[in-house]
Amino acid sequence: MNRSVTLARTFQAHRSALLDLYGQLPGEHGTFAAWDGGMSFIGQADHLSASTHRFLNMLQGQAPTPAPAPSASLEEARARLEASQASATQAIAALTDEDLSRRVPAFGGREMPLGALVETIITHEAHHKGQVWLMARMIGVKPPMFIKMG
Repeated sequence: MNRSVTLARTFQAHRSALLDLYGQLPGEHGTFAAWDGGMSFIGQADHLSASTHRFLNMLQGQAPTPAPAPSASLEEARARLEASQASATQAIAALTDEDLSRRVPAFGGREMPLGALVETIITHEAHHKGQVWLMARMIGVKPPMFIKMG
């Protein structure tokens, strides 16, 4: 298995577990945030789906697009996460070893190998997913396993 397929599966394992948890969340808790000024469940999902789209733009050498308007419901936010999972997983898996070595403009005007950018996106996903796991426990929802295997 090549590196891009491994990275795509890692991203998908994180995102699939996150989607499973979002499927358990009661809709009335969509605006719950763990602290003042923190992102709500809807905000977290919108942030991750928008970040995925920005990442896909970077992959294609395009300028980032502005984030869309906030989701009106937890269901809409989950649908955005699901849609961005499919496009990101497909784009990552299609990368060649040469692509992964190519340096691309990234954050703050820095350049980095595309492979490192993919790893950053996965780490970013895991960071926010951890926050969502904690928030779920705060409202009495037991999260599934942290990653979804298979």
